[in-house]
Formats: sequence, structure tokens, C-alpha cells
Amino acid sequence: MSRADEIFIQNCKDILTHGVWDTDREVRPRWEDGAPAHTVKKFGIVNRYNLQEEFPILTIRRTAFKSCIDEMLWIWQKKSNNIRDLHSHIWDSWADESGSIGKAYGYQLAQKYQYPEGEFDQVDRVLYDLKHNPASRRILTNLYNFADLHEMHLYPCAYSVTFNVSGNTLNAILNQRSQDMLAANNWNVVQYAVLLKMFAQASGLKAGELVHVIADAHLYDRHVPIVEELITREPLPAPQFSMDESISNFYAFTVESFYLENYQFHPFDVKIPIAV
Repeated sequence: MSRADEIFIQNCKDILTHGVWDTDREVRPRWEDGAPAHTVKKFGIVNRYNLQEEFPILTIRRTAFKSCIDEMLWIWQKKSNNIRDLHSHIWDSWADESGSIGKAYGYQLAQKYQYPEGEFDQVDRVLYDLKHNPASRRILTNLYNFADLHEMHLYPCAYSVTFNVSGNTLNAILNQRSQDMLAANNWNVVQYAVLLKMFAQASGLKAGELVHVIADAHLYDRHVPIVEELITREPLPAPQFSMDESISNFYAFTVESFYLENYQFHPFDVKIPIAV
């Protein structure tokens, strides 16, 4: 039985049973027909995934493994903020006529800063410290740049990652201010599990634990019936994850560098509506 399924099901049950609705408030998100997109939420959910035990991907429905990785590489490798560098259409609703999503996500990671050791962007600084300062408690990235928020088409949801080396093991904490549990929860978990494995391999370390901290974990009103059916399903065994072990350069990984074997999942043909 997949541990990722167990965590997801428990989160959703907790939100449905003990969550707080915002139906008495004005909300920003809207459905495609213009109706307000209300949510039921839990504050402060913390999930832990031990990547040495199994890969955290859902089996009660399919998570698009390759598409997840493609978006993650778009942000962390390409450091792009233009959807023309992305192979899916998940960002189309937030892009302008040039394809830009503003000074968000990859744009922030690409900004260079001067340090005593030289000039680095955020990704390269992490790579440098993992190799040269693994005992540091200052290895982190942050996308929530207050000076640029007004020029972002969407404020970053998953906004900060803190990396920590314990012995020969690399662990990470992903901080997320807001999480659409049905549409994006496992998508983000898969992305950052792979990202952690990339940083670990590029630094001669092994990937350990991914801790996911969610401030506002919510289910949208039109997602509730879908989730209620989904969490009645019986989880299947987790698949086996592998990656090209010959790669030591973080920027040499591609979507095809990662593999899942025996990925079984329940059919799911529901089109999930997305609030914008």
C-alpha cells in the first residue's frame, strides 16, 4: 500500500471532517463560469515522506509523472517564467500574450547575488553549499520576493525549500503557503521528491526525508464530491523509482532521466475544474 495514498487520504478526511469553510467571506478565486470558488481548509498540515522507503506517488488516481518533472525542471533548471519553455498547458491561465508569468518562480531562482565566494543564483548557491558547506544550516531557497510580488501573475504557492545534510543524507523541507489538495498536492510532492534526489545525486549524497509543510490545505467546493469518492478507493503498492545514476551534473538531468516501474493506479477520467 502506497504511503503517499495513506497520507493524502488522511489529510482529505481531516479537512472534510474538521475543516473550516470560507463561504461567509469574499474570495479571490473564480470558477470558469465566474462563480466564487470557496474552500474548506485545515491550517498547518505537516507531512513526512521517507524517500529511502518508497517513492511518494498516488495510486488511487494517476499522477502525471513526466509532466510533474517537466514543470519542475522548467522552474529549477531552466529557471524560466515563460510557458513557451514548458511542455504542458498548466500555466496558460496565468500567462500574458508573450507567454510570461511575470517575475515569478524560475525568474526568482535565476536572480544572481554576490557572496564572499562569488556570484550565484539561488540554485547554484545550494549546489555550492551542499558540496563545500554541507554542515551549514543556511542552505535554502526563497521565491517569495516581496519587492516583486506586484509583478507576479500568481504569487508562489510552494515558496521555500530548506536543505539539511545529516551525515551522508540530504533532507529537505518544502514550505507551501497554499495547497489545492485535489489538483496539486501529490503533483508537488512528486516534484520535490525528484528535486531532492537530483540535488542529492549531484552532491554525492543520498536522498532522505522530504517534509511538506502546508499553511492553508484546502479542498474547493466543486472538488468535494470528487474527493469523497476518491478517498474510498483501496491504495495499491507504491511503484519503484529509479534515475540515471551516471549523471552528476544537476543541469544534465532531463525528463527521461527518471523512471517508474510497476506504477499501478486506479482509473480516473474526471476532469478536475481549476479555480483561477
